Amino acid sequence: MENFYIIKILFLTALSAIMALLWTPLLTHFLYKYKLGKSIRNNGATPVFTALHKAKEGTPTMGGLIVWVTVLIVALVFFYAAKFVDFYFFQQMNFLTRSQTLLPLGCLVAAAVVGLFDDILDVRGQGKGGMRMRQRIILYALIAAAGALWFFYKLDWDLLHVPFVGNFQVGLWYVPIFIFIIVATAFSVNEIDGLDGLAGGTLLTAFGAYGVIAFVQGKYDLAAFCGVIIGALVAFLWFNIKPARFIMGDTGAMSLGVTLGIIAMLTNQALLLPIIGVLFVVESLSFLIQVTSKKLRGKKVFLSSPIHHHLEAIGWPEYKIVMRFWLISGASAVIGLILFLLDK
Repeated sequence: MENFYIIKILFLTALSAIMALLWTPLLTHFLYKYKLGKSIRNNGATPVFTALHKAKEGTPTMGGLIVWVTVLIVALVFFYAAKFVDFYFFQQMNFLTRSQTLLPLGCLVAAAVVGLFDDILDVRGQGKGGMRMRQRIILYALIAAAGALWFFYKLDWDLLHVPFVGNFQVGLWYVPIFIFIIVATAFSVNEIDGLDGLAGGTLLTAFGAYGVIAFVQGKYDLAAFCGVIIGALVAFLWFNIKPARFIMGDTGAMSLGVTLGIIAMLTNQALLLPIIGVLFVVESLSFLIQVTSKKLRGKKVFLSSPIHHHLEAIGWPEYKIVMRFWLISGASAVIGLILFLLDK
């Protein structure tokens, strides 16, 4: 039976990649036609970043639409086909279920819509380049809170697994823990979305790792969901590697970060997330260190933050940073899987 699920996951992954590749030219034509390009900050507050990325000004944003729209279409097509078409194939290929994938898909779309609105504000130059940080935190925290309440009340779940120690019932504390993990993951993924191909490649390995974890746990629909995201990310990367045809934008980075965090919670392996996604942690820490140092000491620790911009500033070519970060993310995903299997 496991062979069937492997075939199902691989088929859906390939289908997602093909679908995304086919409709991407339509999206790029639309983005370029209406000049929905990202503006580069030039207010004097970030001179290093501005100098490094001025040439990328005007590159269309909102490329993350490729990922989440493709995932949504694939999920809904097979769900409704299985419901209304009396054909065994569609019933077997459906992976949208209440217990495993309805919540992550719903949160993916909700977070993507918020991110899309933020991207539109950024393109139009409103709200000082998009929504304020406080507004963003509140909105994504509300999405995370909806997920937390779904877990706690609908799924009656309050267990938190500590690797090599065991499961702990944390009661109502599960809700704030859930919210923190989701919001932290979302903003950490957003931090790494700064170079061509960087966010897409690191997300691909993270979703791959959690897809394997879900499969080993027997959560085959969740594994298929991860596969569909991976397929769409492959298509996204095809166009996003340097020189990028478009960038992911908040509609992609924030929504995929939210979804990655929710999948980590669904597999009860959230504490492996800082290992599997170690670069997301490093990126966020470098940003927090920079901000804290500037406020408390009036000095910068890095030439530019997050750390991939610092590496650019000291002379690393963009392709070298991206490729090395891909290698690190692949290695960290493997280490996380090894720990998961040893713990199991």
